Amino acid sequence: MVVFAATGHNMPIASVFCAGEKNKQDIRMATPNTLLCTLSLVAFFAGCSDKPQAVPEPRLVNVVRVAIGSTNSDVGYSGEVRARYETNLGFRVPGKIVVRNVEVGGIVKKNDVMARLDPEDQQLNARGAQSQLAAATSEYEQSKAELERYTDLYQKEFISKVEFDRRQNTYNVAKARLEQAQAQLAVTRNQTGYTELVADHAGVVTAILIEVGQVVAAGQTIMKLARTDDREVIISIPENRLTELGGAKQIDISLWADPAKIYKGKLREISPSADPVTRTYAAKISVLNADPAMKLGMTANVYLRGVQRSVSVMLPATALFQDNGHAAVWVVDPATSQVKLVPVEVGEYVEDKVAVISGLKPGGLVVRAGVHKLFAGEKVRAHEETVREAAK
Repeated sequence: MVVFAATGHNMPIASVFCAGEKNKQDIRMATPNTLLCTLSLVAFFAGCSDKPQAVPEPRLVNVVRVAIGSTNSDVGYSGEVRARYETNLGFRVPGKIVVRNVEVGGIVKKNDVMARLDPEDQQLNARGAQSQLAAATSEYEQSKAELERYTDLYQKEFISKVEFDRRQNTYNVAKARLEQAQAQLAVTRNQTGYTELVADHAGVVTAILIEVGQVVAAGQTIMKLARTDDREVIISIPENRLTELGGAKQIDISLWADPAKIYKGKLREISPSADPVTRTYAAKISVLNADPAMKLGMTANVYLRGVQRSVSVMLPATALFQDNGHAAVWVVDPATSQVKLVPVEVGEYVEDKVAVISGLKPGGLVVRAGVHKLFAGEKVRAHEETVREAAK
């Protein structure tokens, strides 16, 4: 086949490439369009070669096979060390604070005086009550003596029954007033003692809400005292994991300050209602072997050992693929070696794994890495690893 270039010379291309000096001169005289057309034709004939092209080898992917089985795992939570018993302290009478003997973090013993009110008002009340008692006692003695005289006269029939009853009533009133004055004096004396805030038990002061010179009301909280003998760790549990607490075979506790030391724990209490902000339930874990190294307010890790999980299958987190905002995984068809995207429902994340609740069947091959490089229908070569499914 002879092809002519649009050179204006009506010269075959074969003649151009096989010509001598004359034709070479014609090539030099050709226009740029002529040369471009000639090179395109050369490339066209070169592409018509019968040499076969190399077929690319399928991509090698790492897959995991879903297998049914049972597995136990440990679950960890972070919490805070607190005292099991923490008391809000306050005075039982109002007054002005004149003495404060403790600071935050101070250790107190039983019956230690922690603060004191100005006792002057209470002392005045006590003296007034004592004077009322003296007056009531005098009135009582007088009415008692008159009743004795009138009793003798009544027995001798020198006075009427009405007069005797009047003296009897006077005596009863005087006796009641005496008892009232005695009780009032006892109350005022107690109130005088209430001007001192005394520790009911040994502990550590965790908060002070007042200063010297401040006037406080009766019952107002001015300090917080925590007992040091019983300690616990407060953790927050999501509602979908409450059953794990009862299923834990053992509870271990470690401090961030000393992770190597392990304390034994025991579930003491679970809040009956969720926190309105975090929507979690507070759980209190008692520390069975607490020591002085475990200080209040420290951060602790609580480990639930041997928790039986109720999830479908645990996959590497790298196997997840986001398809329009929904979780999915690539599954390899063993018959065709092609991959297809399967939507799944995921649960909790545990370290570098994710729980798949639904969407997968036992025995399926799931691509565990490189999921963003695949496309639907692509043929692959599978290198298999095994992942076990948790028993429900």
